[in-house]
Amino acid sequence: MSRYQELAAATEKLIADGLLRPGERLPSIRRACQTHQISPITVCTAYQLLESRGLIEARPKSGYFVRARLDPQLSEPAMSQPGSGSTGLAVSDFIFRTLDSIKDSAVVPFGSSFPSPELFPLERLGRALANAARRLSPQDTLADLPPGNAELRRLLALRYQSHGATVSPDEIIVTAGAMEGLNLCLQAVTQPGDLIAVESPTFYATLQAAERLGLRIVEIPSHPRDGLSVEALAGVLARHPVKACLAMLNFSNPTGSLMPEERKKALIDLLRQHQVPLIEDDVYAELHFSPRPPLCSKALDSDGLVMHISSFAKCLAPGYRIGWVAAGRHIEQIRRQKLTTSLATSAPIQAALATYLKQGGYDKHLRQLRSRLAAQEARITDWVACHFPNGTRLSRPQGGYFLWLELPAGCDALAVHQQALAEGISTAPGPIFSAKREYGHFLRLNFGHPDDARQEAAIVRLGQLIDAQLAAQSVPIKNQTI
Repeated sequence: MSRYQELAAATEKLIADGLLRPGERLPSIRRACQTHQISPITVCTAYQLLESRGLIEARPKSGYFVRARLDPQLSEPAMSQPGSGSTGLAVSDFIFRTLDSIKDSAVVPFGSSFPSPELFPLERLGRALANAARRLSPQDTLADLPPGNAELRRLLALRYQSHGATVSPDEIIVTAGAMEGLNLCLQAVTQPGDLIAVESPTFYATLQAAERLGLRIVEIPSHPRDGLSVEALAGVLARHPVKACLAMLNFSNPTGSLMPEERKKALIDLLRQHQVPLIEDDVYAELHFSPRPPLCSKALDSDGLVMHISSFAKCLAPGYRIGWVAAGRHIEQIRRQKLTTSLATSAPIQAALATYLKQGGYDKHLRQLRSRLAAQEARITDWVACHFPNGTRLSRPQGGYFLWLELPAGCDALAVHQQALAEGISTAPGPIFSAKREYGHFLRLNFGHPDDARQEAAIVRLGQLIDAQLAAQSVPIKNQTI
């Protein structure tokens, strides 16, 4: 255990034992350095770790204080139980109708799929983009055709290396965001009418992509903490001709689940046994709240079956639309699909991101972003525990920026969504995450925006709307005189 982890663990024990109480100030960084004979950066890292766990909070010009956490701890939802059998898809119209109205900046964005743009170094990225555009030669616009900017792919390969995975720059194809990567991967390994396996609930864009390509899906149960059920998938692979498995193993959308390392290994072994490719949408992996990043599936991929998709959209530059695929054995099919669909991804933006990564500061930005998200998760979880009715269940993600709520039985999440939206509060109702429109009493909430008074008031109002719906259901119907 490193020195900062030792200090964090000792401080956490003091909080747990009640020796450091809610609202009390922690020793200053200078005093902690003197007491423990450690460097200021060690103390800062320890305090940032405790802040990311929601145990302490920084107050401007005042120092660090023990957070006041509300006591009621909500249970987590159980393993999902999607309907059995394969499904043809007709979900896009339903999803578009549900989500169309959440783009308004005046609406509290609990239903958004993006964190707040205030969390990103957009000014510095803008300077990098301007510099890249000035230096771009005519030849560069051709050199960045698929697979993409050579320097950016080299830097991405180095980040894979830092996560324990050996990925060649030649295996990486730059895409116009993760969604294009997902579509290219599906097109590389399927034909219309083919069957793919997806976790349930799953990100609605996955359903839309499969529908557009004429695919059928089989939904695999998943747990809000541990993710996709490898055992259930094994049964499906034994009975059905599945062409690909599509999943988010790290901080999935909508549940926030993180598949444990042993289960990841079991999943890769199972897919290798059946020679079924894994298409992993891994856009949230950099947003982990623990000191160590989750195990990268490419570190387990010995025969190129994993198509690993990621992007900068969720952790650095949402509007730049730069993603990539580490394509494994399918590199040539995906490169050709890219050439015949969008041809190329913006050359100046690729160059700008390469410049930004080379200049350094990305990892510092990520540490700050993780700390902010973890603190916001802790605070909004407290608000939900305080203001939502008894019987509410809640996931506790270890990264990302989504909470998955199971409302009390009988609640109608779509009705709550519509009522809240009429009052300027967006949510993402459970049915948009299912091919069969299941999860009718679930909500996904985004905690990736500042946890200010406006957000707290919105949580209070959501709780009131749910309470009112439950109360209406419990009112007995009076006998009518005929």
